[in-house]
Amino acid sequence: MIKHIVLFKLKDSSPESIERTAGVLRNMEGKIEQLRSIEVGIDVVKSPRSYDIALVTTFDSLEDLQGYQVHPVHQKVIEHMAEARESQVAVDFEF
Repeated sequence: MIKHIVLFKLKDSSPESIERTAGVLRNMEGKIEQLRSIEVGIDVVKSPRSYDIALVTTFDSLEDLQGYQVHPVHQKVIEHMAEARESQVAVDFEF
């Protein structure tokens, strides 16, 4: 199994912008066959080092993660995130 975790810092960190973007991420649920699980969390601490949103997804294999990356639904999310994010970091690991 593969865990794919991405943290996003948004250009506009207003509560409305964060909630809208979290909704775009949550909208992938049930629409991408390779996606086994998805969690979207909004930061509650709001420290200077905090990121605004965490995306935690699970896949059966690296091949499924690669299929997710090119899926049309995920491609639409990438378009939104390219406009909305200031920065992002990611980690992918087996468990």
